[in-house]
Amino acid sequence: MTRGRWAGCLLAAALVTGTLSDNPVSRPTRIVGGYRVLAGDFHVHTFPLSASTIAPWDVPAEAQRQGLDVVAVTGHNKLISGKAARWWRNIFGGPTVIAGEEIHGPRFHIVAIGIREPISWRLSVSKAIDEIHRQGGVAIAAHPVESSWSAVESGANLDATEVMQPLGYLEKHRRAFEAFYARGGMAPVASSDYHGLGPMGVCRTYLFAQDTSEQAILDAIRARRTVVFEGDRVYGDPLLKELARRTGLPEAPPKRGALAVVSAVAGVAGLLIAILAVFTKKD
Repeated sequence: MTRGRWAGCLLAAALVTGTLSDNPVSRPTRIVGGYRVLAGDFHVHTFPLSASTIAPWDVPAEAQRQGLDVVAVTGHNKLISGKAARWWRNIFGGPTVIAGEEIHGPRFHIVAIGIREPISWRLSVSKAIDEIHRQGGVAIAAHPVESSWSAVESGANLDATEVMQPLGYLEKHRRAFEAFYARGGMAPVASSDYHGLGPMGVCRTYLFAQDTSEQAILDAIRARRTVVFEGDRVYGDPLLKELARRTGLPEAPPKRGALAVVSAVAGVAGLLIAILAVFTKKD
């Protein structure tokens, strides 16, 4: 069998096994103290306008597979991907999708969600945050590593900050995230900064919201009704942390079945063989 046929067979096997393993996670509805407890990821990128492997129209299905109730699509200095994902969700259903952007400047990164129009990365931090609020959105400090602190004034009116995301698995960045959060006045948020390499929602936020609407979710962040679990660390209001534990949080992440593993291995192997078939010649 030629390399091309091997590649075709492996890619077909990846497609079939991936489809068979596609079982969305069903989360129980949790009501605590009159609030709906939601799991969210507020920092997700899609192609073609950000470096990612997922299309905007695939976001709602993937979020549901990962047991998320709400996801924000935040392209680099672009809002169109988030609007496209939200449009798709409104037609075909799925978890709540909020349109946003990552304001991606040379000295600071801010995730703006719930906005209507793109915001220039050339603005100062304070002016960018003011514009986010003028549009009715929420401003979240994205991966506030120490090198970005000088650009983010102590008095900046941020609504929230990422206390955990994949960069935080490096100890020096985790300490920086915690120190930035210690400034006070911000809701703790955990996000995946999803670019397609790890599971969406690998770091997630638990919100106490009135319902699953976009407005209720934004209100919950503004009111700092969020809790983040990371190992033995828990971030958020002490009362909410206790309520979250009583509710059975944090939840175990969805497990990948054998078919999902076979799909991933077959897909990678098929792509590698296809590349070899193109760039090598028979002896």
